[in-house]
Amino acid sequence: MTQTRDGTARPRHGATARVPVDEPAQPDRIRRPSDAIRFAASVVALAAVMLLVSIAQQTTHGLQTDIAEGTAHAPRLLLTLATLVSSFGVLAVPIAFAIERLFHKDGTRVAIALLAAVIAFGITVGLDDLVVRAAPGGVLDSLIWGGTETAPVHTDIAPVIAFVSAVGMAGRARWQAATWTMIGLAALTGLTASYASVAALAATYCLGRAIGHGTLYAVGTPNPRPTGTAVVASLERLGLRPKRGARLDEPADDTEDGRRYGVVLAPCPPGARIPAGRGVHGDWDLEVRVLDRDQQTAGLVYRIWRLLRLRATTTGRTLRSLRRSLEQESLMAYAVDATGARTPRLAGTCEVGTEAALLAYEHVPGRRLGDVPGEEVTDELLTDIWRQFRSMQAGRLAHRRLQDGALLIGEDGLAYITDLRAGETAAGDLALRLDLAQLLTTLALRAGPERAVRTAAEVLGEEVLGGAVPLLQRVALSRATRQALRRDRELLTRIREQIVRLKPEVEAAPARLERFRPRTIFSVVALSIAAYIVIPQVTSLDVGYLAATASWHWVVAALGAAALSYVAAALMLMGFVPERLPLRRTVLVQVAASFVKLVAPAAVGGVAVNTRYLQRSGVRPTLAVASVGASQLVGMVTHILLLVLFGFLTGSTTKATQDLAPSRTIVIAVLVLGLLAGLTLTVPRVRRVVTSRLKSMFSGVVPRLVDVLQSPKKLFTGMGGTLLLTLAFVLCLDASIRSFGGSLPWTTVVLVFLTANAVGSAAPTPGGLGAVEGALTLALTISGLTAETATSAVLLYRLFTLWLPVLPGWGAFAYLQRKEAL
Repeated sequence: MTQTRDGTARPRHGATARVPVDEPAQPDRIRRPSDAIRFAASVVALAAVMLLVSIAQQTTHGLQTDIAEGTAHAPRLLLTLATLVSSFGVLAVPIAFAIERLFHKDGTRVAIALLAAVIAFGITVGLDDLVVRAAPGGVLDSLIWGGTETAPVHTDIAPVIAFVSAVGMAGRARWQAATWTMIGLAALTGLTASYASVAALAATYCLGRAIGHGTLYAVGTPNPRPTGTAVVASLERLGLRPKRGARLDEPADDTEDGRRYGVVLAPCPPGARIPAGRGVHGDWDLEVRVLDRDQQTAGLVYRIWRLLRLRATTTGRTLRSLRRSLEQESLMAYAVDATGARTPRLAGTCEVGTEAALLAYEHVPGRRLGDVPGEEVTDELLTDIWRQFRSMQAGRLAHRRLQDGALLIGEDGLAYITDLRAGETAAGDLALRLDLAQLLTTLALRAGPERAVRTAAEVLGEEVLGGAVPLLQRVALSRATRQALRRDRELLTRIREQIVRLKPEVEAAPARLERFRPRTIFSVVALSIAAYIVIPQVTSLDVGYLAATASWHWVVAALGAAALSYVAAALMLMGFVPERLPLRRTVLVQVAASFVKLVAPAAVGGVAVNTRYLQRSGVRPTLAVASVGASQLVGMVTHILLLVLFGFLTGSTTKATQDLAPSRTIVIAVLVLGLLAGLTLTVPRVRRVVTSRLKSMFSGVVPRLVDVLQSPKKLFTGMGGTLLLTLAFVLCLDASIRSFGGSLPWTTVVLVFLTANAVGSAAPTPGGLGAVEGALTLALTISGLTAETATSAVLLYRLFTLWLPVLPGWGAFAYLQRKEAL
């Protein structure tokens, strides 16, 4: 075999001219995960530079001054020569490389790189000429450090960096050295001429890289993957004679799992090496798995997250090169075969050009475990799977992906271990026990916990099986298995119970596999956002004026009404849950929800917290969602009915709130929106989406309401809590108004609260910030209060219902997390 310039393989003289391969046409361009990752990394680096020049201007300015003083002593001739060379070379070298690529018929890549350069040039010119003039004194001005002669980014080299990033110079060391030398000289001359600062050059580099990789990912890079014909033809380098081939996997599945081809071999000449099992494994002789270089970074963000979250011995290698991946899977294939475990035999490996490699396995016809009907998953099959697993464990081999797709059930009814790419040789005890926990869960999903544990104990023994109990955690399992467990959230508990029945003295406490938990990050982020939102709001209050003018007995009454609202919310939830809930803990959950709603819209945060609380209290997930949905639905209906009722009562008893009635313009706008919504719902696809969303939101709500209606006590508690919640907020608002000498008819206060609460629930801001304050202030002013009284009353009301509960809410949230109630 010889290599063409595009990296594909072609047969030597006298070899098979062309092997027919049945596969769909490959796309001309692909989006590589590595480009997206590099784009994100460049954007983060650019943000870090901008943050640095914002908070450390003196330090960076001192660095710039030291560089300027140092270059002032450099020989003038040397600086002049560097300026001349860089001025010419910074463009000449990339242009020469582009011409060289055009001769090699790589014009598409050059065109994409030119597009990136044009975009970079336009952005840098805009930053230099427009943005800085429009916003002096900002972050971009900090890049200049007060000098009108310098620029926030280097206009000359930013397009070149974008071009180099997009055109791709990997594997061409001389071109890389020449290009980056010219860019470095141009940056140096920019420093000596005070055209750009150090921070500006750092920002230029990050911006150029971000534009280059971003353009490459958006447009797509020319597809470098070898075709199926080239892959199959490469088998001749292994001494094999392919006759025909076909793609086995769907192109839509072309992810980190790799492409797979089935290959039929031609009759071998006398004396040639004949693969074992030839002609007994169905239509195909070989199954070829292709490793594409661009797919080595697929799923990298998820793997990095797992690496950071879990302890080092829990995860495998995060990133491997193409060569390393080829060697790792080959070593595992040979090692598994050496232990006596049943696995497709590896016939050979080789590279396919510079962008891919292949592993040729002998084809074993059969089905993946996930495709085997339930009645065919017999105890004999489960026992055979455990025997293969025992052989791997004896050889200290960790598979790390023992899920449905890794277990092949042959036509002979025997189990084969496949998908060895994530495996590990000479594995430690923890990795082996994690494999055991994974396989237990996989088989329990197919055959049930009792059969999975019983067959495992027969093969492995109760002592070995007991070592998996502390590791039966969702975080220890593969992503596909965790998704499957969503359909049966109690499966892991039932597996533990089965093992404990066999060996009661086994240690059942979960092992600590995580460095931190996601909820810890959520708590830190939520507290930070809450502090960012609350502190400016609280500091804007004129506490002295409020303290001097407020009537303190009404202030205490407002505080008491605000506290009453948490008891009402707890009763409302308890009334729509047939199961028994403790009042004290349910009230504490509502206090915790007051903290969560500061980082989520008002109508979302409470729903999520209550649903989680019910699940932790033993209510099944579907019933928990239905219960919270029932309480929300009844609350919404009650809110609408009260709004209509008190709107009528207010309008018939006073003229002060006539302006609250919707104007003709609002009515017309509502009708137009309704008409547009109706027309939109005539589109079948939109109607299906809306219907599915509503079904998922309110499925089970009606049966849950029926359960509540059968218990008069529960119905009274739920409806009473709903009305008490509204009453508590109305009392708090009325007391806040009276605290500053104001007074309104009680029906008007109710109408004002209901209107503002509806606006706050619809607003996407956390806790309805801005929307509630604006609606309350406007409504109270229209109702007859002075602007000063209305503003003071609203601030006091929001202090008690939103800002003051933040710290107790955070404490309640942390306490409930420790008690695993959330």
